[in-house]
Amino acid sequence: MEVTVNGTRHQVDAEDDMPLLWLVREQLGLTGTKFGCGIAVCGACTLHGDGNAVRSCAFPAALASGKSITTIEGLSRDRSHPLQRAWIVEQVPQCGYCQSGMLMAAAALLRQVPQPTPQQIDAAIANLCRCGTYQRVRRAIERASCQLPTNKKTS
Repeated sequence: MEVTVNGTRHQVDAEDDMPLLWLVREQLGLTGTKFGCGIAVCGACTLHGDGNAVRSCAFPAALASGKSITTIEGLSRDRSHPLQRAWIVEQVPQCGYCQSGMLMAAAALLRQVPQPTPQQIDAAIANLCRCGTYQRVRRAIERASCQLPTNKKTS
């Protein structure tokens, strides 16, 4: 099958029901997307399919054909995405395991709602963090929303 990941087309040999997570990690070597629960609950495996947050551990690879898939590696090559910068400023990660999925869920949220309310953030970020960094995640998303090119306030 042919898949487009982070803007690059790839020919891969994968079973249709193989989870997209394994295709991305094992076949393409993009290991930033993590395996957490395997049942699409925790969100560690979140990536984007056509800009929407997708839990890749339960998303069949066959459904990725014809979609633009973005992994954490494709969010930005140099950590320049406003969310990545905000994550650093707010010191969001503790252990860091869930953070790639959190960042991808947050990026999908900001694409849909450029200036989300705290309630919208809480509703959209359903990813689990065993370290409990949720308040820092919210602050980072709020900070990043002010940094997006369409949201910069002019004086």
